[in-house]
Amino acid sequence: MVNTFKNLGVPKKYIEALEALGITEPTPIQIETLGYLLKESGDFVGQAQTGTGKTLAFSIPILSKINPQSSQIQALILTPTRELAKQISAHIFKYTKFSEKIFCEAVFGGEQIDKQIKNLSRTTHILVGTPGRIEELIKRKVLDLSQIKTLVLDEADEMLSLGFESEIKKVFVHLPQEKNTWLFSATMPQNLKLLITNHLRDNPKTVLLSQKSVVNPGIEHQYVKCTEEDRDFFIFTFLRAMGKKRGILFCRTKSDALALCVSLKEKGIVSEVLHGDMTQKERDKMMRAIASDKNSILITTDVFARGIDLLDLAYVVHHKLPKENDYYIHRSGRTARAGKKGISIAFCTQRDLKRLYEIENALKIRFLQIK
Repeated sequence: MVNTFKNLGVPKKYIEALEALGITEPTPIQIETLGYLLKESGDFVGQAQTGTGKTLAFSIPILSKINPQSSQIQALILTPTRELAKQISAHIFKYTKFSEKIFCEAVFGGEQIDKQIKNLSRTTHILVGTPGRIEELIKRKVLDLSQIKTLVLDEADEMLSLGFESEIKKVFVHLPQEKNTWLFSATMPQNLKLLITNHLRDNPKTVLLSQKSVVNPGIEHQYVKCTEEDRDFFIFTFLRAMGKKRGILFCRTKSDALALCVSLKEKGIVSEVLHGDMTQKERDKMMRAIASDKNSILITTDVFARGIDLLDLAYVVHHKLPKENDYYIHRSGRTARAGKKGISIAFCTQRDLKRLYEIENALKIRFLQIK
């Protein structure tokens, strides 16, 4: 039987919203997840590559369980970054285009907490937030989580790698015992396995789609051998060859990103740098500009590897390969999303090749050398 959103049990009002967004076929993680989460109660662990549709996989079941007549917060989604919190909230809003009013609010650091508290005084059914900001709102006694029916830990491995384990545990204390906890992650490090053991029910329903490959199979991995001196020129040449196709460039450091931006602008390529020292207002303004200007190139660092939501990125460029394997997964996962194909290309000196081979072996992928 062909898997469709209909035979997975997705209500018609949400199928219509998905079709309006051009989403007509479920991805593997959605096929494995939607049927269970829509119909069953209990804890759940889903592991799948970045860019495979996990947000939709948990958002539709959450929406289907919300009672719109109640003004209480009924679902809490914890996520590692403000960008991802905003992205999830925006997707949930789009999914409710043809349904009754279900209100979702996003809270995170980098914005005035008083403004967020005021927003929460309105009816809120679903709350999306970063662990630190959620904990702060609990401390201020402005957040009632007593009616939570569903807790989602999204990109759980990244939340732990960013040091949010303490905040997550403190949030658990304020949640009711009788709830469903759904955990989604691209990787499964040991500290995350321990969190699952300590905070989820025994033997949660588990879907592991990334056991054979933690990297999206729709990505073609390439590398170009170069010297340190001609690295920027080779990147420029690749970008010119890509023409009007859109992509994103990742650098290890802010200084590398700024230097690459200057180098590309000198060669006639318009680019913008997104980095951690910018205010939230500056980041939002830049992302709006990038989204509307199809010719502009975004350069950024690993801080934003998961939270960037630009559609139809054909390629990812690695100015230098990341030191952590997980960051390669999350960088490359910006392309080949929603079943599409994409290129992840690294520009390597002779010294970088050892790191490239390490990534190949650890992630069970192969890089094709481009002459």
